[in-house]
Amino acid sequence: MQKKLLASVRKNRKILDAGGKQEDIKTHCRDLPLLPEMVGLVIGIYNGKDYVPVEIKPEMLGEVLGEFAMTRKTTKHGAPGVGATRSSLFVPIK
Repeated sequence: MQKKLLASVRKNRKILDAGGKQEDIKTHCRDLPLLPEMVGLVIGIYNGKDYVPVEIKPEMLGEVLGEFAMTRKTTKHGAPGVGATRSSLFVPIK
């Protein structure tokens, strides 16, 4: 799987260097370290639901692809309402 992704990266690098437009690169491979030849490309990394487009920058080198496409959402809690706790039963409602 990693060999196929690297072949696609090298093909797109040649297209970009020739002045063309990059083709879509989508992958499920989240354990591939970022290499210098990937800098400047946009790779769609699968997070379990959809492909998250990530533009590879020089600061990202050495990291793993999966670090840039989170698989879990952040938890958002709402405000507690009346009846949320035992003490809120005794609050007078105006």
